[in-house]
Amino acid sequence: MSQQKIIMNFTLPPGLDELTAIAEASLENMPEELMEFCDSLAIHIEELADESLESDLELEDPYELVALYRSGNQIAPGVQKKIANDDDILIIFRRPLLDLWCETGDDLNDLIRQVMIEELGHVFDFSEEEIDEMTQRHYQGML
Repeated sequence: MSQQKIIMNFTLPPGLDELTAIAEASLENMPEELMEFCDSLAIHIEELADESLESDLELEDPYELVALYRSGNQIAPGVQKKIANDDDILIIFRRPLLDLWCETGDDLNDLIRQVMIEELGHVFDFSEEEIDEMTQRHYQGML
């Protein structure tokens, strides 16, 4: 079994383009249970949650939000349109992600994949045990 791996050597913290490339590659390799939710999923990388989002989610600190799923029919958190006009979006916030990366020392590709699995798993009502199992199984499959 061959393994392809993106090897990046960062002298500066990865920017939006590099993180987008890693996240899009991870999206193609999501666990089978999540694939049905990824068909029309767009990936966006943003620096930090803006003040409006902070207020909507009642965040005390924008660094506590690493990723956020937005449904294409969502007007605001918890408020849905009847018809979806937009793609579903998974937003990954660069600065909190980089802080987490520094804190854990994990491989950045693996960390992004884990963040994506956890966010999608929570949104689509998978249990913590199922999310942990998907994350661990997925890591084992990548070895």
